[in-house]
Parts: sequence; C-alpha cells; structure tokens
Amino acid sequence: MNSRLSEISIQYGKGIGPKRGAALISSEINTIDDLLNYFPFDYLDRSRITKISDISQFVGKGIEVTVIGKIFRQEIKRTRNGRTFFLLTIQDETGFLTCMFFAGHQWYKKMFPIGKVVAASSYPEFDQFNRPIFVHPEFDRLSSFESVDDEDTTNWEELINTGSIVPKYHSSEKLRNVGLDSRGFRKIIHSALNKYSSNIVENLPEEICKKRNLINLRDSINQIHFPHSNESKLAAEKRLKYEELFYFQLMILMRKELRKKECNAVACVDGLNSHQKFILSLPFKLTDSQKKCISEILLDLKNKHPMNRLLQGDVGSGKTVVAICAAIYAIANNVQCAILVPTEILAEQHFQTLTKYLNQFKIKIELLIGKQKKKLRTQILNELISGDINIIVGTHALLEEEVKFNKLGLIIIDEQHRFGVAQRSILRTKSLIHPHVLVMTATPIPRTLAMTLYGDLDVSVLTELPAKRKKIITGIRSPDEKIKIYSFIKDEILKGRQIYIVYPLIEESEKIDLKAAITEYESLSKNIFKEFKVGLIHGRLSSQEKEIVMSKFKTGEIKILVTTTVIEVGIDVPNATVMLIEHAERFGLSQLHQLRGRVGRGTEQSYTILLADFKNIENQIRTSSKYNIPNLEINKAKKRLQTLVNSTDGFEISQIDLEIRGQGDYFGYRQSGMPLFKIANIIYDEELLLEAKHDAEEFILKNSKLDDPKLIEMKIHFEKNFRKLLPLGKVG
Repeated sequence: MNSRLSEISIQYGKGIGPKRGAALISSEINTIDDLLNYFPFDYLDRSRITKISDISQFVGKGIEVTVIGKIFRQEIKRTRNGRTFFLLTIQDETGFLTCMFFAGHQWYKKMFPIGKVVAASSYPEFDQFNRPIFVHPEFDRLSSFESVDDEDTTNWEELINTGSIVPKYHSSEKLRNVGLDSRGFRKIIHSALNKYSSNIVENLPEEICKKRNLINLRDSINQIHFPHSNESKLAAEKRLKYEELFYFQLMILMRKELRKKECNAVACVDGLNSHQKFILSLPFKLTDSQKKCISEILLDLKNKHPMNRLLQGDVGSGKTVVAICAAIYAIANNVQCAILVPTEILAEQHFQTLTKYLNQFKIKIELLIGKQKKKLRTQILNELISGDINIIVGTHALLEEEVKFNKLGLIIIDEQHRFGVAQRSILRTKSLIHPHVLVMTATPIPRTLAMTLYGDLDVSVLTELPAKRKKIITGIRSPDEKIKIYSFIKDEILKGRQIYIVYPLIEESEKIDLKAAITEYESLSKNIFKEFKVGLIHGRLSSQEKEIVMSKFKTGEIKILVTTTVIEVGIDVPNATVMLIEHAERFGLSQLHQLRGRVGRGTEQSYTILLADFKNIENQIRTSSKYNIPNLEINKAKKRLQTLVNSTDGFEISQIDLEIRGQGDYFGYRQSGMPLFKIANIIYDEELLLEAKHDAEEFILKNSKLDDPKLIEMKIHFEKNFRKLLPLGKVG
C-alpha cells in the first residue's frame, strides 16, 4: 500500500472518532493502512451454517458448529452450591439452542438483547437432559444492536439465506466497549474501503504477479474483507499470503548477503593437525553424517566472512563432538571459544565432557555459572581478559556486562531456542572482531520453520545415530498399572540398570492436582523403592547440590533419579534404561521426545513409559460443570502420546508437533522472536513459501550489489509494513 494511507491517523476514518480511535490505537491499529490490513480471522458462509435441529449429529465428534438465529430468552440460574451461570437461548426456523456462560453475566445480558440476530460457534455437547448445548461459544452479532437510526439497515436474515460470505474479526473487551465487535469492524472497514481503496497501489514486481498468477493488491484487499465468492476470497488470500512470505524471504536473504560481505572474522587456516589428533583419540568412529557436518563447519571457519550456521540433529546424534571439533580448530588459530547453554546442569555436563575429551590437549577450559564463589569468578573473568582461557562454558552468566574476552572468535550456542533474540546477540558484541557463530538444537526443525526462522543461516543436519543404538520402546500406561510398572523398574535395577522418574512440578499445588517431585520422592524412597538408593534433582537445588546428585547417579550409586524437566537436555548416563514420565499428558510432544532421549544412550534395550490419567481429568470436568464439556486439549494430548509411541524420528515428531500446536502456540513455545505473520500460515502454506523463497532468491541474484533502486524501495516497504515479521534484528 502507498505511504499516504500509512500517514492517515485512524481517528479520521468514518464512524471512528476519538473514543474508538483511542481503543484502536491501543490495539496497534494506528492508521487507515493498519485498518485495511486488519484481516478477518474467519467467515460466515451459508454453506457452513448448521440448523439447530441438526446439531445432535455433531456432538462428541470434535467438530465446531455454527448456527444463526434470533435471541429468544435470557436467564440467570443458580445451582445448589451457590454457583451462578447465564443461559442464552437462540432460535432458528428448526428449533431452540441453549448457550451457557459461567462468567460475564451482565455483559452478555447487555450485549445480546432479545430479538437480535447472532451467529454462535462451538463444539456441541449434550446436557443432563440429552439436549444439545453450547458452552461459552464464540458469538458474532449480525443485526443492528444500536439505535433505530443506525446506518446498518441490511436485512441479515435475508442475506444469510442468499449465501453471502460475512467476515468475522477478532475483538477485545476494550474494543467491544466502544462498539467495535466483529460487526463494528465490518462497518468501519467497509467505509474505509469505499473512501480509500483507490489509493492502494501495487508493491510486488509485475513479472512476479504474472508468473504466480496473483491478483492486484487493490482487489485482494477488497476481496479479503468482503469477498464476492469463495473463489475471490481464496485468490485474495493467496495474493496476501504470498506478499507476506516474499517480503520476509527477501529481507532475510538480504541480511544473509550483507553478512557475507563482512570480512572481519578470523580466517582459521591452521588447526588441521589438532583436529585430526582429536578425531583419532575418540573411542568411537564418527558417523558419515558427523563427518559431513564437520567438513561444512571447518570450511566456514577458514573464511574471513563470519560463519553463521545452524547444526541440528536428533537426540543422541552426536552434536557435542561436532562442536568440539569446531572449537579445537578455532582455538588453534589463537581465538577463544564461548559455549552458551541454558541450564547449569547442561553447562556442567559440557564442561565435564570437554575436560574428558581434551585432557591430552593444551587447552584451558573453565565453567562460568551464576552461583560461584566470588574469588573463583574473579579469577575466571581475569583469565578471560588475559586470554589464558581457551574455552569458556557458561549459562546466562556469560551475558553479563563484566564478562569480557581477549579475542572471542567462535560462539557456540546449545539449545539455542531457549535464548531470546537479544540474548543471542549480546555475545557477538563482546569481541572486536566478528566471531563465527554455531547454533545447535536437539529439537529437529520442520522445513517450513527452518526456512522462516533460520532463513539467514546455513544449515547442517545430523541424520544418523551412533552405531549399536537400539530403538527405545515407548508405551502409554494408566495409573491402574503402577504396580506392574514398579515391578518392571525393580527388575531393571536388579539387572544393573538405572531409572528416571519425571514429574511436572517441584511441590504440590493446591490448584493443580499433579504429583510433585518432592512429595513423590519421599514416598518412593521410604516405601516403594526403599531397598534402592533414590535421588532427587530439580531446578531449585544449588549448583553444588545438583552436581553431587548427578555425580552419584552417573557412578551408579543412585539407582532411581526422581526429577523435574531440568534433565530434559544434556544429561548422558548410558546405563539408564527406563524413563517413567508422570502426567505425560501435561507435556509437549517435543519435550517428551527430549526426555525420552535421556535413555537409550547405551547398548541395552531402553524403555519410556508415559503415565497418563485421562479418566481422572474427564471426571473432574464433568464434576465441575455438571456437563460433558469437550476438552480438546485431552484429544491433543492423546495424539501427542500416540505419536511418541509410533515414531522415534525427531523430524517427523517435530512436524506433527507443529501441526498439533498450530503455528501460534508452536512459535510461542519455541521462541519469543518468531515471525508474526498476519495471514500466512507456514503449516498449510508450504508450497507458497517455497515459491516465495525461490522468487526472492532470483530477485537477490539479479540485484547482487543490493543497491538497486527497486530493492531499496522494497526494503523501505518492508520496514514500514512487515517489520514485526523479522525476528533477528535489523535488515542491513
């Protein structure tokens, strides 16, 4: 869109005014341009409307149903225990439907007067009288709710019966209080389009629009809000999604090209002897995949352009050894290496592993974590500045201002998704030269995520597991089977094996009925497994306490380790063969896969037992509301656990996790700096993303100097319209 629309304040839009303008601005809709880019989240389509008489057939099937009717009755009910709820009855030509709300009684009473037309969407269930009911449905007002003089005189009942497509817009309490619910948005956006759509100008190259058969921007904006047909809506969606994906790919590729033009990194031309000596000292052979990744990394290190590479591999694929090869090679060129990890346990694990593997080399390794004695910390900081320390392993403590280096040449970030965008950038600023950067993740990344979040990184993938590793057997069990599970655990211990038992909480919560690590540790150690040594570890223990417990577990003194998810990453005890996860339904899929990866690291058969209490959760839901309210989270949890049973392939699991969570939840879980797409969805728009990436690459190739006026114009357009999409700093 042209710059003029982005300069017109939202308060000047027809039907807006100061109060609505203030509410819109607080929701980051500041200009007419922002308003026209506030796209519908869904549509009411005549073909998707269900008659009330037909709702029963959808009960319990996990299908969202939308009905349209008039408000027939309002009433507030009170239960015997004093709980109140609001009932709203709507009517269509086939019958009546009751909608139940447990909160906001007065608001619903005010907002939905009798006789008005509404659309209600929900997952239907039966009440105690075997009648269909909606519980806290999504509502959309269709007929006028203001005065009789309201401008909207559309006959919505007639409109609905003639097959029109009606846009639905997200709102908030603040916006609804000034009349900007979904219907209110329809009015002001319709007015804005009438007045300003002639000012919308094309921003994509003409050749790309022709190549991809994209409609022009003006038509796409009009049709996304008020489509003439389903076909025109789909054409508008395609155009706007492509635009978003193209500009995102264009900017991350520009950033990648600009980085390659920087020449102030240390070109590591020496170090092959040390590298080869280290490889020969290993008690195992590298996999072909490890060799390939090492070659790619060393080739980057030899370049004066700073490396910016992602190393991803499944649990147990050998990323640490690859990282050590990179560190040795860099250190041989007189630079320092910093290894940043998210937890103290993982930092200590890396420190011990590095010390073990590099004890024959003249390499000084130190550990920097939060809870160290002042004298030791001061000594480490001084040796970093002097250059005496070659490799420093640390947590967030490495990011503190007082931490300075003599010559930081290589940064390795493990489990990088645990760090925010700003945190990952801090280490880069601690060096006068531009350090090489290697980020690692044990959480395999779906292809679409790699193309968006990591589009400006070169990627190396470990596709093999070390030889002699057996597939971990995974099963779902209920609490009724605990006696058998505990008997199985005892048998494994008597064979000389060790066990993890993981809980989601540290201490009991009054609000959440979950078994906690501390409480269960007492019971397990004093009763069920009293003949064995049981240890406890969680995030609230001091570093020294954690180290003592982990040391005893590694040596075999502790047979059962009761823990929270603090052991999710980095712990390597080959003798551990059983992972029992309590309340597995409460964990994410990738997190469960990470936990499973703590076993199966030796040559013996290993097992993961997913203990899930679905019956208890469903009973609690029925008891609390007296209605069989659907719990979609339970269905998602069952799918997560079954996925883990069916597959040990981290890449397959990660893709399914993305599909289950949806891009919003997945992005939020993974990282705060993920791109915020307005309309594109990388789960469903992969083909469009590939096209946009290809076109962006061609465009950059034609404008390799990055100074073409058209490219500069596009960069300015991106900064104005798509800035929030870019997660990792400025463009150029």
